[in-house]
Amino acid sequence: MKPTQNIRPASQKFPRVEYCYHAPILNPSNAPCVKRSNSLRDVSRDYFEAEANRDFTTEAAVFGTLIVVAIMPIMAGMSAVVQLLRSLPLPLF
Repeated sequence: MKPTQNIRPASQKFPRVEYCYHAPILNPSNAPCVKRSNSLRDVSRDYFEAEANRDFTTEAAVFGTLIVVAIMPIMAGMSAVVQLLRSLPLPLF
């Protein structure tokens, strides 16, 4: 047996809104003020001084590995093309 819903066609469709709502007041933050940078160069310099030095060696190793892995199939393809060209009877001029 299906449950019946107690909805009347003339009833309200949306819940009542409480118009006396006040947002809570947040306590002031104890965080230090952020130093304002004058240019994008200052922002990038601050980032590279603080953050990038820690991860540079790991990222450089991963990048080098990706380059080596990407070069290997390219070299194999070039070798196959050279071998194909050597096996073709090319006319001499």
